[in-house]
Amino acid sequence: MNSAPERKIIITGDGSHSLEIESMDETYHSRHGALIEAKYVFIEKGIAHTLNSISSSQLNILEVGFGTGLNALVTMIFSEKSEIPVHFTTIEPFPVPSVLFRQLNYGALTLRPNQFVELHLCDWDKDVRFTSKFTLHKIYNKLESAPLKNEFFHCVYFDAFAPSKQAEIWSDENLKKCFDALTPGGFLVTYCAQGAFKRGLKAVGFEVETLEGPPGKKEMVRAKKPN
Repeated sequence: MNSAPERKIIITGDGSHSLEIESMDETYHSRHGALIEAKYVFIEKGIAHTLNSISSSQLNILEVGFGTGLNALVTMIFSEKSEIPVHFTTIEPFPVPSVLFRQLNYGALTLRPNQFVELHLCDWDKDVRFTSKFTLHKIYNKLESAPLKNEFFHCVYFDAFAPSKQAEIWSDENLKKCFDALTPGGFLVTYCAQGAFKRGLKAVGFEVETLEGPPGKKEMVRAKKPN
């Protein structure tokens, strides 16, 4: 894997932090609000919707891009409040260094400062149980080569950098890998609503739905693997 680009902390519109890569002119989250975006795209439109469509004693989630750990944190909080057991697998080839993630304010904003840091510090490539309802498994790899179980996940958080910045992550091959990893009736959710991306999802077998986006973004996508 190539070396990670230089990143710096920025403040988004809802007061929560994000990271910016100036060399790519890219941020890890919407500048309009990182925390709002995570809750809207991945909780409200992602797993909350998925729970209405599946029957399982445990919700298995795959995240493409652990990044700042924000999505894992809000999902852990959701699992506790809803009392839904969650197994959360996340893929990340370029982990955020300690000097940065210890400064991010997600833990303070959600009143989970210790748990947020532990999400980053826990071991890679093994199950780590955080609460009675939430288990994390971080994979130090790229999506292309990460080992994934077929028909195991109920929801995929596709939270990679934008297609205009890292087109290879959004390839049909990677979308097919996510499709195969989902159980029938499972969903893929993402902030992206690019036309070429939606065509790629349809090409590998997804049923694609365009939804209203989070603040500052017109649209987002939720795609279903047919039953």
